[in-house]
Amino acid sequence: MSLSPYVVGNWKMNGVRATLAEARAIDRAVARLTGVEVGLAPPFTLIAALREAVTAIGVGGQDCHVAAKGAHTGDVSAAMLADAGADFVIVGHSERRADHGESDALVRAKAEAALAAGLSVIVCVGETEAQRDSGEAEAVVSRQLDASLPSGEAAGEVGEVKLAERLAVAYEPVWAIGTGRVPSVADVEAMHAALRQRLVAAYGEGGSDVRVLYGGSVNPSNAAELLSTPGVGGALVGGASLSAESFMGIVAAAGAEPAD
Repeated sequence: MSLSPYVVGNWKMNGVRATLAEARAIDRAVARLTGVEVGLAPPFTLIAALREAVTAIGVGGQDCHVAAKGAHTGDVSAAMLADAGADFVIVGHSERRADHGESDALVRAKAEAALAAGLSVIVCVGETEAQRDSGEAEAVVSRQLDASLPSGEAAGEVGEVKLAERLAVAYEPVWAIGTGRVPSVADVEAMHAALRQRLVAAYGEGGSDVRVLYGGSVNPSNAAELLSTPGVGGALVGGASLSAESFMGIVAAAGAEPAD
């Protein structure tokens, strides 16, 4: 099985209702294309409104709690995301790991909770600049992935829905996020190959089809080179996803073609 490239915009803590005009423009453009799967993850406050505003793209959350409900002030469960209209969630983003002290074990628990609630999951991993400079990047990120992936039982097939349709991995070097810096194509290819090995080790043959996205200062200028790198199955895009014009430049670079 070979899935289309997956391009996801992460709006982070940006966006108010007026920003939905950009999402509608993205949706209209994607509706005229084929060959690429597209999603947007707005802040929690816009999920329901975005779901009502779009039809051609996926809608996601940027995080979820491990519990379905309870006394967790300020948190949002995977079941609540699904109820609001989300169909996927991002877990383990480096900003969550750094700002909120999230461990690999917690990321794994969140991924499993999201899958149990019927959501698809994007699991994020990535190394710091110090780890890259010391030559530890592949070892660090491989260990991170091993400990963050949902169990095979949690991530397995549900009826006719395959593992690769429920799970994606995003490699985001921490030092490249929002900085304008990107690793070399050779480094991206090597890291994605290492992550593929870990996915196959975790899930067997099913792991060979899980898309591994690249994230970290992706923009229309560098998207074509990054997305054509062997092993790269799409992109997780930050600031460039807030503008329909810039985001659609990245979607085009992923191989989108006009629909018949």
